[in-house]
Amino acid sequence: MPQAGPGSTPTEGSTYVGIDTLQEQTRLRALRRGYSFNLMVIGRSGLGKSTLVNTLFKSTTVSRRKVGNVDPLPTTTQVRHTSTALTEGGVHLDLTITDTPGFGDHVNNENCWDPIVTYIEKQYERYLEEEQKVDRLLPIPDTRIHCCLYFISPTGHSLSSLDVEVLSRLDKITNVIPVIAKADTLTVEERSAFKERIRADLTDHGINIYPPTSPTTNTTTNTTTTTTNTSSTTTNDHNTTTTTTTSPKTTTTNINDLDSNTKIRERVPFGVVGSCVWHEVHGGRAVLGRRCSWGMVEVENKNHNDFAYLRDMLIRTHMQDLIDSTSERHYENFRRVRLAKTATATTTTTTTTKIMNGGQNFDNGEKLK
Repeated sequence: MPQAGPGSTPTEGSTYVGIDTLQEQTRLRALRRGYSFNLMVIGRSGLGKSTLVNTLFKSTTVSRRKVGNVDPLPTTTQVRHTSTALTEGGVHLDLTITDTPGFGDHVNNENCWDPIVTYIEKQYERYLEEEQKVDRLLPIPDTRIHCCLYFISPTGHSLSSLDVEVLSRLDKITNVIPVIAKADTLTVEERSAFKERIRADLTDHGINIYPPTSPTTNTTTNTTTTTTNTSSTTTNDHNTTTTTTTSPKTTTTNINDLDSNTKIRERVPFGVVGSCVWHEVHGGRAVLGRRCSWGMVEVENKNHNDFAYLRDMLIRTHMQDLIDSTSERHYENFRRVRLAKTATATTTTTTTTKIMNGGQNFDNGEKLK
């Protein structure tokens, strides 16, 4: 029987159906809709966060503080975001950068991470509220943080207690990628040793960073609530509510990506240098870099720093996975816990109301047994 293929006109009686055009249909739909990516940057002042972001996207995405700016530092950690629209090769990207001025800049940094954690979870809450509406916007506006770049000071020692505390909290709610800021202040040997100590700290404290080296699992929980009657002469708590959960697991990381992820993690934490200044080097080449007394640090030269590795992973190979893992893993975990709490609270409130009314069930007029 005659065959037909993509781009050809099927003849009567051919075996070609056209299922293989779904990929092209999906691509065209994605181009029409465009993409949204939300990136958070966390780190002390002066680590070059704005410069690195602007270098990554080769645009003035985030405004930099001017040298000599005498504005006082925020007394507490603040959360500010900047949105910009980027287009390249017909692909539209709505990029939102969330900055955290004031983080870690004070003598007492206790709980300086709270506004950050609250902000991330608030975006999940907003998405969940919109998702549950009868009349909702489609597609749902996505303000969830897809990735967090955590900037580590280039001390050459190890993670600080603040770093450990914050990373331990962030890894449970978002995709975290640690980077060593201003890596050109360290020698190659110092940078390598610093990375080893940081990796050891991450392992010792059970901190999970992105990308994963094993298939991540998403837990979909079925919640069963049972109510047990108990007798008490000194309290009104006559009912004990027990919540049982079952957790079938689904893999959210393609097993074929694990080798790639392992190679990427060998570079983590990425030792990066940022610069938005172009320089002409030998041969007439124009490069982004930092000119020093001893020579030129080329931002995109993999022999000089890890910027190119970070850029490739963040934008060219793993951006869609960062978006997907936020939705399928971190948001789902938040959603599961929140809905389970809501269900438990509703059951408890209903039971308490019946008890306060003498066991009368006003829905059907029956007494509680």
